[in-house]
Amino acid sequence: MRGSLTRALTGALGLITAAAGHLALAAPVVADSVVVGGRQVGIADAPWVVALSSRDRFGGTRAGQFCGGVVVAPTKVLTAAHCLGREVLGGEPWEVRDFAVIAGRASLRGQGGQEVRVSDTWINPDYDPTTNSGDLAVLTLVSPLPESYVIGVARPEDAAYAPGTAADVYGWGDTTGRGSYASALRTARVQVLPDTACERAYPGGSGVRYRGDTMVCAGDPQGGKDACQGDSGGPLVAGGLLIGLVSWGSGCGEAENPGVYTRVSTVLPERF
Repeated sequence: MRGSLTRALTGALGLITAAAGHLALAAPVVADSVVVGGRQVGIADAPWVVALSSRDRFGGTRAGQFCGGVVVAPTKVLTAAHCLGREVLGGEPWEVRDFAVIAGRASLRGQGGQEVRVSDTWINPDYDPTTNSGDLAVLTLVSPLPESYVIGVARPEDAAYAPGTAADVYGWGDTTGRGSYASALRTARVQVLPDTACERAYPGGSGVRYRGDTMVCAGDPQGGKDACQGDSGGPLVAGGLLIGLVSWGSGCGEAENPGVYTRVSTVLPERF
């Protein structure tokens, strides 16, 4: 789920409504956000990318995938806080009995990799669902993933945050902005943009305001490459380090509306 804050919520809710009747107790849905203008990538090239899954809630067509995540320690996965909201899950995270992450698998319909249950969730207490500031959550897994799946997190002063730096975003989300969801992992090359680009696109007023202290601005200055519905919580990687999580934006792949990502280096507590 990615988009303006309004889109981030209504996109998932609309898909829940559209899927009603597929399951009696919990209508399966696909949360919004997929990589637009990208290419397919093998999991060996990005072993730290995982899919958040609940077949009970979202159905089995896409193995229950509804958001993305990234492995930062063998038992720790980062994702967007808004992925764990009641509007998406239909309740609290611990009430979703089959909540798991799918790791080591590029194709959602494939048999490789492993599915690991989530034992605990931590939602950033400073997360503001009204503005999407601090949009980060930490999942604790019941069993560890291999060390080779772990990606390092950039420090606040890292050069990876410099405007103009090439960055890659990953996900299983919408590849067109019109509801064409991917079944295999995709990536798109974007670049870190100056904060002024997102301050200009999202000045606040009647919409959501961009905050450079907790957010990262990234996109393609020419348009056409971006995260989209279904990619929420997925990683933005630059220089081999995690710098952001897919959070929100307006539209998909629009040059004048860059993507907004959670600035992991300042939002993630040191204890993790």
